[in-house]
Amino acid sequence: LAAFRGTPRVFATPSMFRVWSSCASAHARLLSTGAAFRLSNEFVNSFRQVKAPFGFNGLGELVFKRTYARVKIDGEVEDWPDTIERVVNGTYNLQKNHIESHSLGTWDDHKAQLSAQRMYEKIFYMKFLPPGRGLWAMGTPITEEKKLFAALNNCAFVSTEGLRDDPSKPFTFLMDAAMLGVGVGFDTKGAGTITVQGPSDMHSSTSYHIPDTREGWVEATGRVLFSCLGGGPRVSLDYSAIRPAGLPLKGFGGISAGAGPLRELHETLHRRILEDVGRPLSVTLIVDIMNLIGKCVVSGNIRRTAEIAFGDPELEEYIHLKNYDKNPQREDFGWTSNNSVFARLGMDYSKVCTRVIENGEPGFAWLDNMQRFSRMNGPPDFKDIAARGGNPCLEQTLEPYELCCLVETFPSNHRTVEEFLDTLKYAFLYAKTVTLGPTHWPHANAVMSRNRRVGCSMSGIAQFLATKGIEELRSYCESGYESIQRYDQQFSKWLSIPRSIKTTSVKPSGTVSLLAGATPGVHYPQSRYYIRRIRLPYNSDMIPVLNRAGYRTEPEQGKPTSVVVEVPVDAGTDIRTLRDVSMWEQLSLAAFMQRHWADNQVSCTVTFDPEKEGPQLPQALNYFQYQLKGISFLPAIRAGSYAQMPYQEIDEETYRDMASRLKPLCFGGETDQDHSVPDLFCDTDACVVKR
Repeated sequence: LAAFRGTPRVFATPSMFRVWSSCASAHARLLSTGAAFRLSNEFVNSFRQVKAPFGFNGLGELVFKRTYARVKIDGEVEDWPDTIERVVNGTYNLQKNHIESHSLGTWDDHKAQLSAQRMYEKIFYMKFLPPGRGLWAMGTPITEEKKLFAALNNCAFVSTEGLRDDPSKPFTFLMDAAMLGVGVGFDTKGAGTITVQGPSDMHSSTSYHIPDTREGWVEATGRVLFSCLGGGPRVSLDYSAIRPAGLPLKGFGGISAGAGPLRELHETLHRRILEDVGRPLSVTLIVDIMNLIGKCVVSGNIRRTAEIAFGDPELEEYIHLKNYDKNPQREDFGWTSNNSVFARLGMDYSKVCTRVIENGEPGFAWLDNMQRFSRMNGPPDFKDIAARGGNPCLEQTLEPYELCCLVETFPSNHRTVEEFLDTLKYAFLYAKTVTLGPTHWPHANAVMSRNRRVGCSMSGIAQFLATKGIEELRSYCESGYESIQRYDQQFSKWLSIPRSIKTTSVKPSGTVSLLAGATPGVHYPQSRYYIRRIRLPYNSDMIPVLNRAGYRTEPEQGKPTSVVVEVPVDAGTDIRTLRDVSMWEQLSLAAFMQRHWADNQVSCTVTFDPEKEGPQLPQALNYFQYQLKGISFLPAIRAGSYAQMPYQEIDEETYRDMASRLKPLCFGGETDQDHSVPDLFCDTDACVVKR
């Protein structure tokens, strides 16, 4: 069977293949045209007694149960086989709907069964994983009924350059996307293009009864912005329909914070914008509005938010936005975005690096490189000449209003390059399938339907280097990239859609890599042995399970409504840590991946010693500006600098003592999918939101 060619699977036998093939054929015959695609029950049930290879001493399983396991129709909580079944069903159902709705031919259920089973297996054994929002939303009513396919995308970018045409549009787009869990980048090019008007008394005031929906929150905020920025009529808002605080948010999870955060946003926006009436719109006001919206999304318990601002490296006003000695009024909300500059090739980096040494910001994005190059291994191809920015962790080049889906592979979980190439087929197919789902933004669909941008990423690179070395990594990258181009041609032809403008990236990763026990993206661990701390609500049903299994839990300091769980982690034999790797080597690895793998970008946050390596930053940027599209920096944090840090280095003896006390986790029906507590990161442990 073509679908089962490749490397042998440890759980499979030839007789099992024959059974599954027979089941797939029978299942396919039962399905009629128009029926939703479903994996055969026999196939999925065969995995229920197989131990899932969650990584890091139960940390991966804990994160899965906390973040991605959903409540099923029967009231039970998903196990790993259930989640994969839902995701794969949603993926192939999206393909089937596309083929049938566009009359592109006859859908072959038997062939789809074999392909879907192969994708299922790849995800189960964590050869690749969909992004976190894919694990959460794919195959749920969010996509199957509401058709909110935007929720499957990781990231977006919006430009403020066109504010003259609609002064509220970029801001409401960011809010809408953030409430769907999409990270958004934005520029400040709209500064000076309009004059702040303030509400007009020449028109009759309007009123708006805010519905208890995402759309209602966004519409109400748009009306406030149009009134205050564009000289629209005064608006009276009625918040009475918004559900009270404490009630569950069924669609995306979380607990309602009531109308308070939204009311505070509108009052703060009104007050802040009126301070600038009669003046040209400033860079500061643009970033303030975006950041205040981000704060509302977080405090409203809707989603974590991830933002990145892009500004002029020569503009003191922008460079010092997070200098809270100069801008103390921004400390309450300025943390919601990472701030970067559009660096110019050949510029003087010394002044900007002074701020970088102090707090790690701003980061650097070379828009010229983003527009001109795919992989930075030859002459420019100018594929992305229409691009204007990137996403919050800067692994994707993006046009205005463009969204993008990422997918994550784990080369260190493969024995051979041939096995890895087989995995890439299904990883890329997942991401390419996501591009079939239209968003509810026509202006976004126009860009995405043309570009079909995908970011097929790698994680666990530090672990791979420790076991197989740099030349093997180069081989995986080069042969993998070429294979993806062939897969793109094959899938695009089958689906009758354009080939993807770009296909590969390296994202910083986060909770998804924890599931697989992989180091995030290109980043090295702080130490081989460490304690990883995870936050849970104090009333979580998971806490007794963790206590019975021997995990240490304690109240979060200063926040009695949360509990901190400690998990001992071993990052792997012979792995090099940040103590062993200089700033220059980290930059070199990012450039290596930009040359051999990523035609989009490599997200890399370089940890550096402020005293020893800080003075070298301008010289490092002088060299690497010709090899990278973006980079950010993080001053090394002194170990134990504050209590209950997400990571705490420990020695081998402490690790073995903690690990010896642990028993297998047995969660049963426990999950915190409606009550998860966000960590202090956007979507990752490496793309840190610097306060």
